[in-house]
Amino acid sequence: MRAMLLDSPAPVASAPLRLTELADPVPAPGEIVLEVTACGVCRTDLQLAEGDLAARRLPIVPGHQATRHVRAIGEGVTGWATGDRAGVAWLAGACGLCRSCLAGRENLCEAATFTGWDRDGGYATRIAVRAEFAHRLPAAFPDLAAAPLLCGGVIGYRSLHVSGIQPGGRLGLFGFGASALCAIQVALHWGCEVFVCTRSEREQRSARELGAIWAGGYGDRPPAALDAAITFAPSGDVVIAALKSLARGGTVAINAIHLDRIPRFDYEDLWWERSLRSVANFTREDAREFLALAAAIPVRTKVEAFPLAEANSALSRLAAGEISGAAVLVTD
Repeated sequence: MRAMLLDSPAPVASAPLRLTELADPVPAPGEIVLEVTACGVCRTDLQLAEGDLAARRLPIVPGHQATRHVRAIGEGVTGWATGDRAGVAWLAGACGLCRSCLAGRENLCEAATFTGWDRDGGYATRIAVRAEFAHRLPAAFPDLAAAPLLCGGVIGYRSLHVSGIQPGGRLGLFGFGASALCAIQVALHWGCEVFVCTRSEREQRSARELGAIWAGGYGDRPPAALDAAITFAPSGDVVIAALKSLARGGTVAINAIHLDRIPRFDYEDLWWERSLRSVANFTREDAREFLALAAAIPVRTKVEAFPLAEANSALSRLAAGEISGAAVLVTD
């Protein structure tokens, strides 16, 4: 199979991923192998490629938003058949036995494994995945449109819940990439008033077109105190800007696996029972709920397609803020 392999982290300008031929994966017991036609490009992939997120295994095939159909089935697998449409997401496995797993919080499992970090991911023409951690894709979404739902969409959905936003509440989105594009559609479906802060004037216009009642820059204060906010930019400065925009009792949910720092801020900004919470991964139940909701709304994704061999270019443009919506690698 063809794959983009990361041997060693390096600046994306140096093209750290190389196109190579690898042996086709053979499904182990409990696994299925998918034929991949589309794989979303995530900021987490960028952080792994550049070393901001420490590698757990090298070399590694990145990517954790892969879609297509089942090619092969391992021993003991039930519920999947060859040709079934399936997707692969960030959570690749959990122990199922620890306190977190038994409490329905497998995203916090200390033995959890992750696609494109612990095991080879979707920047390839085939991928092996634990069958119980593969996701059925709604028929409403073609492969290209479904790929961004499997990470940005699901993590945005979990972020909405972590933020505590209620239907009809005032929600702030700080950053407006692929995840926020999905989150705003869910929030508007719930009847929320949405305020967007992003440095890109293009993204500000897009937010207004989608239904945000206000959009401005990170240095601008939304015109109303927010019940909840979600930050998508990997910047502590943005987190504090969101915190300063909260009403009393509000929560900032930080949607980032890596953050540069949290700068010093006045206690007055946290006073009145405001909260800061991180969002760590998501559960399979989150994915099932979101994919069903996304099909019902329906959530529309905006993608820019790149050939698999141009993964370095896709990451470079993501780093430069030049992607409108989500970058998706295609293998056809």
